[in-house]
Amino acid sequence: MTTSAKACLDQLYLDYNFQERMRHDPIELVHNYKDPRDIEVAGLIVAALSYGKVSLFKPVAERILKIMGDSPAEYISSLRIESVRKKFFMAGIRYRFSREDDILAFLLALSRAFLRFGSLKALFFAGLSEKDDDAGSAIGMAIQKLRQTDLTDVYGEDIKPPGFLHMLPTPASGGACKRMALYLRWMVRDRDIDFGVWKEMGAQRLVIPLDTHIARISRCLGLTSRKSRDWKMAIEITKSLKKFSPVDPLKYDFALCHHGISGLCPSRPDSGSCLNCVLSSIAQQSG
Repeated sequence: MTTSAKACLDQLYLDYNFQERMRHDPIELVHNYKDPRDIEVAGLIVAALSYGKVSLFKPVAERILKIMGDSPAEYISSLRIESVRKKFFMAGIRYRFSREDDILAFLLALSRAFLRFGSLKALFFAGLSEKDDDAGSAIGMAIQKLRQTDLTDVYGEDIKPPGFLHMLPTPASGGACKRMALYLRWMVRDRDIDFGVWKEMGAQRLVIPLDTHIARISRCLGLTSRKSRDWKMAIEITKSLKKFSPVDPLKYDFALCHHGISGLCPSRPDSGSCLNCVLSSIAQQSG
């Protein structure tokens, strides 16, 4: 890809209406908070549910946060499962693979980690080494510790059902780990709509949150040659974007992703749409 490709991506970024599109993104819910501790707790809850259609998972996350009140951090730090179980079941707080108990187990894991480490930031930073080129190890170690939580208070025995584990994806499985990568983008980047409450991690270590839209557009633009939507593809796309923005490769992520979510980039190639696409010049170079 050439300097003209960089110019095209930079123009997409500069022209993008982040505030308008934020209304169609789960990060909007996290912007209801100002305290960094509330932001990191609300962010992980919202990110963990961010799969499928935004119109389906966003209301579920919103209902959870409403139950938690003004301060998700305070709610998590004083969580007692038996006192909140009835409220979650009466409200029918579930989403696809995760039922009410699974979501409660997830909150219990956050609560135990929050109390042990003092913050979720400390939990994720515990697995980060200065030698790490990306945040994969930080994510992997944090998720491992969350998965190791004793969940007897929820299930009556210390089991780890699929509905609980699905909320805590890890790069160790080889999957794209999109939701945790998304969470770190929100926490680490300090510009546009992201929060920058963990900016010490370094935006250059972030890995792109790889969903179906990013995968499709990245193949079209020649950012990856891989076919499988996995962690290796996410790393490859991120490395391609680093050629254009070494210290902030994920600056293009939101605009590219919403280019797909909005329908401007159809799920199947369409000669008319592709010809008039703002990214068509890059696609022609890669083709």
